[in-house]
Amino acid sequence: MTENKRRARGEGGVYWDDARQRWIAQKTVGYDGRGKRIVRKGTGTSRTAALRALDKRVKAYQAGLTVRSEHYTVRQAVEDWLDHGQGDIDESTQKRNRIMCETHIVPKVGGRKLQQLRPDEIDAWLKQLSEILASSYLARLHGVLSSAVRRAMRRGFVDRNVVDLCDVPRGQEGRRSKSLTMEQARAVIANTTEDPLHCYIVISLLTGARTEELRALRWENVHLDAEPPHVEVWRSVRRTGDTKTKKSRRTLALSGLATERLREHRTRQAAARLRAESWADPGLVFATSTGTQMDAANVRRDFRRALRSVPGLTPQDWTPRELRHSFVSLLSASGLGIEDIAGLVGHQGTRVTEQVYRHELRPIIQTGATAMDTLFEWPVREKKSDG
Repeated sequence: MTENKRRARGEGGVYWDDARQRWIAQKTVGYDGRGKRIVRKGTGTSRTAALRALDKRVKAYQAGLTVRSEHYTVRQAVEDWLDHGQGDIDESTQKRNRIMCETHIVPKVGGRKLQQLRPDEIDAWLKQLSEILASSYLARLHGVLSSAVRRAMRRGFVDRNVVDLCDVPRGQEGRRSKSLTMEQARAVIANTTEDPLHCYIVISLLTGARTEELRALRWENVHLDAEPPHVEVWRSVRRTGDTKTKKSRRTLALSGLATERLREHRTRQAAARLRAESWADPGLVFATSTGTQMDAANVRRDFRRALRSVPGLTPQDWTPRELRHSFVSLLSASGLGIEDIAGLVGHQGTRVTEQVYRHELRPIIQTGATAMDTLFEWPVREKKSDG
């Protein structure tokens, strides 16, 4: 037995290990850069089991998998992707991805060895989640897990991506965005005048700007004394500071009501800065009580607080982005064509406008500031005389 053991260690073979009380099968599979042998081993309670384990590890080596791959779990793959594989994306997106993983992926399939993960397990996992999650959220979950496994593949922990073999099932109907009616929009503007978020609400509703664009808006891009008054929507709170797309960079004329509310807001903000012990950024049009940039949670909370003063509206039923939807709906109802609406909201073409806002659009034909002046009964500006 001892002679067999010595021969196996040098040349490959099968031997019994008294200390471990197991059969050991080993084989030289190659040589490293220093000429040292690369050996793979398999163990088992019988010679056959040891050889079977060895064969599995030899194939893993030949497939380019690392030594640790056999014990690498889905949790480790996901955590590695979260920490190092998300690339150059916004911090908010990274945070959202981590929450998704910690809530739905790691608790359900995180403990599985990645090499042993099967497509039917992924199908069952997605099917179970489809009973409580929206289709779009399921697709994001599928994409996140697939990205994590793909990264693990590139690092030699698994030789195929079983997630890509699975289709995303139809989930629950997502929360459908809605729009304020003309009567509701008037009520919102009339009943929130004393709220600190009033100007933000008015500008969002009357220009259709995204919340990420308004939170980054600076006074240097607001021209209230120009003819016509206008605002340059050139930035957003995205990590790069750019708007969502190149087409999203746009300059919008301001309606009379929007211009007046911005003047009032600028005066109130200047007074607030004088009262404050410190003010972080005097250039922001919409800021917190200390002059810092508002985040999405700030706006959502303050928006719902403002709606408490509006009769007939349930604050929890509305989100700030629905002011943008309302902008599209009201303009469409006023007769503005889809091409003009697409330009006002910063879409590259009408296709996105139709897909995202199709329940607000109506077949029609005129620009945003002029239409809003009509809708909110603002006096038409008199043209300046040449003299």
